[in-house]
Amino acid sequence: MSATERSVSARWAGGLRAEVDAGGFEVVSDEPESVGGAGSGPQPTELLLASIASCFTIAVAWTAAKRKVELEGLAVDVTGTYDGPRFRAFRIEVHADSPAGPDLEKLVEAAKRVCYVTRTLAEPPEITFSVT
Repeated sequence: MSATERSVSARWAGGLRAEVDAGGFEVVSDEPESVGGAGSGPQPTELLLASIASCFTIAVAWTAAKRKVELEGLAVDVTGTYDGPRFRAFRIEVHADSPAGPDLEKLVEAAKRVCYVTRTLAEPPEITFSVT
């Protein structure tokens, strides 16, 4: 499989606020007032948790559709545990309403294989920096 790239751009917007262009959508991130921000948007760490939750929600829905499993409702909650300046662990809770019953466990197992975000976190990529 050939590698493809995807990019986003963030611009400092004063204080501790960043405005991100992600696929033509603007996402705002800020720190709370308690640490010097204006609290005008979610913190970057909350956006990371949101990335996990949204990607896994989509992975479960996509897997259900491929397997023709009916979903009547689906929600994913993600909690991260801090250890110093990084997350030490993530807990992902999947709440699904479906007549499929016990097959939901298999659905979640299959979704684990196609969720880009959780797979990236489970097998961390190389990170490089450049300054211009």
